[in-house]
Amino acid sequence: MTTESLTPARVTISEVAKAAGVSKATVSRYIGGDRRLLADATAQRLAAVIEHLGYRPNQMARGLKRGQTRLIGMLVADILNPYSVAVIHGVETACRRHGYSLMLCNTNRDDEQERHHLHALQSYNVEGLIVNTLGHQPGALLQLHRSLPMVLVDRQLQDLQVDMVGLDNTDAVEQALDHLYAQGYRDVIAIGEPLDGTSSRHERVQAFTASVQRRQGLRGRVLTLDDALPNLLQHALARNDHGAQALLTFNGVATLAVTRALQAAGRLASEGPGLIAIDELEWYPLVGDGISALAQPTERIGSAAFECLLERLRGSEAAPRRLDFKAQLIVRGSTPKQL
Repeated sequence: MTTESLTPARVTISEVAKAAGVSKATVSRYIGGDRRLLADATAQRLAAVIEHLGYRPNQMARGLKRGQTRLIGMLVADILNPYSVAVIHGVETACRRHGYSLMLCNTNRDDEQERHHLHALQSYNVEGLIVNTLGHQPGALLQLHRSLPMVLVDRQLQDLQVDMVGLDNTDAVEQALDHLYAQGYRDVIAIGEPLDGTSSRHERVQAFTASVQRRQGLRGRVLTLDDALPNLLQHALARNDHGAQALLTFNGVATLAVTRALQAAGRLASEGPGLIAIDELEWYPLVGDGISALAQPTERIGSAAFECLLERLRGSEAAPRRLDFKAQLIVRGSTPKQL
């Protein structure tokens, strides 16, 4: 016996109509939400037949006939990133609340995968698109936007005039430096991933540089996350000639790399440098006395991205806007007061 023979055939609308003694048009009215047009006895008979046969309407086919699929596409740069997971959850929850389904595509930080997924999403007839892009396919996104409403998450593309939802990066960096300065730190080393055209990374570096320059007696340097980071970090921490030192990591990926480097160098204890991170991850409270953090309202960002898209789906032609959400400072033991 083959596997195929064990799979029950899908019940068709014709079979439902025959079993109920009605036309296919009557069944379509019933499952399409026009039950008020049917006699109560007919509606009850159809309900019983559908339950008995186990009929499930093909939602995609119905959507295509109406010109609506109730399907939203979402493209993410890295599905393993905890930030992405939390934003996706916010988007999916909002989709479900409004009767939409979410089709998720992960580019795995690969340009070719992003190009492939953008092409595939068109063929699936998604009604709109939420994009956390690598930023290397502006032409493809521009072309797609001509036929689809689109919202960007976290990363802005200069030539793509669409709504963008993300973190207020300048405010997050200001909060971090305000806290470190108040705690007595005067030498701050910022660590982030390579800029690589990513707008949010550029914004955090620019905000850090500008904020350091405004603060009297504060020294700031920026290191890039790569294979040389442990040696660079060790060298930077050896220059302890400018007061108490602290590290500011620009995202969770950088925080993990820095934590590992400090642990390997034996400098994760209380006598090590201060440490504060943008992004809040579950393991931060478990490291020493806990890592201070600027928590992003990730689920709110995801929900707001869908709400923006929904407004466009409903016909809004307002000028593109940018929604920047504030981070929440969470103080833990990694940034103790300096004497």
